[in-house]
Amino acid sequence: MDFGRPMIQTRGIVAKSNIRLVDETHLGDDPLDIQVCRAANEAAKNLLLGNDSTSSSSSLELVDCSLYNEQHLPPARRLIQPDDLVVVFESFNDLNFVYATPNAIFSNRNGHFHHNDFIGKPYGCKIRSKNNEGLGFLYLLRPTPELWARSLPHRTQIVHELDASMIVHYLNLCPDMIVCESGTGSGAMSHAILRSIAPHGKLHTYEFNKMRVEKARKEFEGHGLKHLVEVHHRDVCGKKSLLEAKKKRDSDEKSEEANDETYAASTETSARSDDSDSNNLDTDNNNDNDDDDGMGGFQIGQGVAHAIFLDLPEPWLAIPHAAHTIRPNGNICSYSPCMEQTQRTCAALRQYGFHSVRTVEARLMEYFVDEVEFEAPPTDLPVILTEETASMEKERCTNGGVLPKTDEQNNEEEEEVAVANDHATKKRKVSNKMLCARPFPQMRGHTAFLTFATAGNALRPDPNNQI
Repeated sequence: MDFGRPMIQTRGIVAKSNIRLVDETHLGDDPLDIQVCRAANEAAKNLLLGNDSTSSSSSLELVDCSLYNEQHLPPARRLIQPDDLVVVFESFNDLNFVYATPNAIFSNRNGHFHHNDFIGKPYGCKIRSKNNEGLGFLYLLRPTPELWARSLPHRTQIVHELDASMIVHYLNLCPDMIVCESGTGSGAMSHAILRSIAPHGKLHTYEFNKMRVEKARKEFEGHGLKHLVEVHHRDVCGKKSLLEAKKKRDSDEKSEEANDETYAASTETSARSDDSDSNNLDTDNNNDNDDDDGMGGFQIGQGVAHAIFLDLPEPWLAIPHAAHTIRPNGNICSYSPCMEQTQRTCAALRQYGFHSVRTVEARLMEYFVDEVEFEAPPTDLPVILTEETASMEKERCTNGGVLPKTDEQNNEEEEEVAVANDHATKKRKVSNKMLCARPFPQMRGHTAFLTFATAGNALRPDPNNQI
């Protein structure tokens, strides 16, 4: 995807200005020249380094305009190249994807489409099928996180674009941030996060299923996003360590109730040996990034992540680890489909120092907008009846709704009414087109409850050290 491509540097106004520090030694003994040179150097420092009086003398060497090149995103790739990801628009509700591979063929109900016809064509073009006399067609679209979410292979339930946009907004995601996500799943939310933190940010995404980890890594590499994301095979909740700790506590309680010193000593010795073996195993597993040591947590350090997103069945188990990993005043979001999950998550957030806790639910109602032509009511009827008109109306009502008139009057009135009706009809047809909107009969139902919170100022200890 285009946002994953590295930025390019160009010489801007600052780089071309020749602003730099000037050495005073070659100016001679003229005090005026030295004073002007010092003033110019001070202005250069204030312009390029800011008014920072605490800056060290070594940083003064950086006052060189050639070091301040402008960075830009590269222009969007216009033509499809080999191995590029292409979103295939088959119909309004059917999207698919292919990686443009020479000599490969994409087939669907509309026909057979050769990848050789894709390569070298611009995004957005229309391709005809090789069979069915070319009646089948499809469109080749440039991939975006939204289009990828509609066409990706589903390994788990995904976060759709409506919820994803709210998550990105309320987490205040910006370029160059460090973000943690658990779990990875199908990677739809990961792409939305990566677009927000590019070009120099870092996403640490965690998944306990090793097969999904491998597939996610291949997808990120194929989309050109490998330098922005690191996929970890890990259960951030640490259920394995919690279960072992619970078993150990239960065994200790049983040993105390038995009051058998010999048995207690042997149990303690075996437990210590098991712990040492498990620690050795964990040490070996830590040398391999693909193995989960069962301890839980994000394992990137204390107070490192700017934001954390949790898409887990039991997010409250990951809250203590998130409190240790997130920076002060960082934002966290939990995605839960059930209110019972949300309630337990909110309680855990408050327990571990998060504030400004709130839960929202997004519903999407789409509207069909079109220009509609309709016949407006007539506007040429008298609003106020005169005395003569009122008497004629009274006579008409008395005669059963018919006003007696001569034939000449009737003919004249009929002609006048016909002409007036023609004018009114033409007027109404010309001026009665309006832009109207109506809602679609179906509205997307409940997806999930989004719980947002902000971390406090105090750093939290590592829960793994307290087990």
